Amino acid sequence: MDHLKKARKWIGRIITYTLMTVLVIMLFFVITSKLSGGPPQVFGYQIMKVLSGSMEPTIDTGSLIAVKPVSNTEKLDEGTVITYQSIDNPDVLITHRIVEVQESDGTISYMTKGDNNDSRDAVAVPSENVVGVFSGFTIPWLGYFFTFVQSKMGIVMFIIVPGVILILSQIYNIFKSIGRLNGDKAS
Repeated sequence: MDHLKKARKWIGRIITYTLMTVLVIMLFFVITSKLSGGPPQVFGYQIMKVLSGSMEPTIDTGSLIAVKPVSNTEKLDEGTVITYQSIDNPDVLITHRIVEVQESDGTISYMTKGDNNDSRDAVAVPSENVVGVFSGFTIPWLGYFFTFVQSKMGIVMFIIVPGVILILSQIYNIFKSIGRLNGDKAS
């Protein structure tokens, strides 16, 4: 019987620590992305989701990647994988490889192409649209997870539910401790 109590206690602790870890990680990513107005940053790298297959097999669809922001966007070389703002919509970020560096009237632009695409992108990317350089760090499939976490249902499942469970379990533990104290006083 004593072993069962110890096992339940350890299982409860593992569940509590797991919920707290998930809650802290999710809050970190949600808060940093809201504060920065863009992708979350970790150790100076922007963490971004890749939701298309244009860069396969280099970067799998649904991956999380780390992008290093660059200050001098006019000094990038052919072959570098860059993340840039779409010319049509600056809220859309694209990660493609530079296939040609172009200079015209002192202005640098880049012709890009997805590794999995048959042809180059139709329009050259102005150097000022470059957000950063792909670091080579990628975690397959995790982009799908973070896309879900940032949805309303994901926020409920991975932030609100763990938070409520932790609060309720602590309230339960407080009442249980009070009950034990009252039981000891009655003896």
